[in-house]
Amino acid sequence: MGIYSKLIISILTGLILDLSSGQPDISWKEHIIDDSFSGPSDLAGSDGLEVADLDKDGHLDIVSVHELDTEYGVPKGYVRIAWGTGDPLRWELTTLASGSEAPSAEDVDIADADGDGWPDIIVACELAHLIYFKNPSTNHRSVRWERTVPEITLNRGSFIRVFFADFNNDGKLEVVAANKGGENPDISSAPLNNISIYLLPDNPLEGEKWNELVLTQVRIPINSQPVDLDLDGDMDIVVGSRGERRVLWLENMGELNFFQHDINFSSSIEKDSWITGFNMDYADLNGDGRLDIVSSVWPNSVYVLFQPKNPQDKWNIEKIGSIDPDLLVSVTLADIDGDGDEDIFSGSYSLGSRDKDDIDNINKSYGSVVWFENQGDKWIKNNILRRKRGMYDKWIPLDLDNDSDLDFVGTRGNSMPYDGVIWLEQLRGQGSSKVFQQARDRDSQSVPFND
Repeated sequence: MGIYSKLIISILTGLILDLSSGQPDISWKEHIIDDSFSGPSDLAGSDGLEVADLDKDGHLDIVSVHELDTEYGVPKGYVRIAWGTGDPLRWELTTLASGSEAPSAEDVDIADADGDGWPDIIVACELAHLIYFKNPSTNHRSVRWERTVPEITLNRGSFIRVFFADFNNDGKLEVVAANKGGENPDISSAPLNNISIYLLPDNPLEGEKWNELVLTQVRIPINSQPVDLDLDGDMDIVVGSRGERRVLWLENMGELNFFQHDINFSSSIEKDSWITGFNMDYADLNGDGRLDIVSSVWPNSVYVLFQPKNPQDKWNIEKIGSIDPDLLVSVTLADIDGDGDEDIFSGSYSLGSRDKDDIDNINKSYGSVVWFENQGDKWIKNNILRRKRGMYDKWIPLDLDNDSDLDFVGTRGNSMPYDGVIWLEQLRGQGSSKVFQQARDRDSQSVPFND
């Protein structure tokens, strides 16, 4: 999650109160922000997104990336912006980049990279390079944003995650990225690939002047997330390796030097499951003053990894819940019910066809969305929606309608022509008749949960 999203969530969480005398019934109403009906007709493979007020008009804007894939290997993509208007039911839509500039666009982050006071954008492309966009500061929706593909990121195969952060506390941002190597590499033969920091010139548009600092190498890097894990005032990096099915963290020692810590567990994860670190979030869930990690655990579960006092010690783990047989991909911490503790919002990844509902999806994963309610001594799974097709890869909690409860903005993939950007409005009231109200009259077929 980017710098702007974390700040917004922190502010909102402090403002939201539980106004009911008892636990409120919670239901959800789906709203469409961007899709192939309101945007380009071939919009598909919607994936990462971030939010910021790009034009400083007082309204949050949404930057989303779209891989355009109903199958692997499509060498084009979209970077889209949904401009906020103050009415969460009305967005102005523009395309920032398309085609071979953003092939299989996978991830995005937003921050002021050149120090001019305006938030810029960087995108990781799963079939190619990194691409940087400079905020024009005026006429944001009508002019072409200047951009560059840093030369050092060319011909590298695949970038999966990208983040802005200031790692040496000099007031100037760097970029950290995981170079996956290929869009769908063979785990058995994939080489080691880089987790790197990219040092930016004063003018980041000078793409030939970006320099790479390789921090470590793992097999099929899947994440390189900046977070001050040890709470010492500088940004560390949590790394995920899909090829090695492990996570580790790089402790920031200052002056762009990092010390690598393996994250080993004091007990075993459930049988036939493994952690890759693809999607993680962070909070002190046991009140010991240390940040813990909430992580998706492939294929179906979400776990908490409790940080030990000594970095060399093993981490205790706790299973939060499962959405078996659906493939859990997204985890976002937020106080959903307003009771003062962190809950978890999650979505899954459907298998099968991406452009039609298969007649028989027995034993396949569907596209589902759930939230896990933190009750202190236990977690309760609350089902929201389940469809034959849907990939709900990322969620950002925001109170879009200013009613003092959190809504969620996210992307939906694997379901052309219904891919795009959505928001789920949280509705509260005793005895709500329906848990979920879908936005379209016609959509991918709804299916019941297994529990």
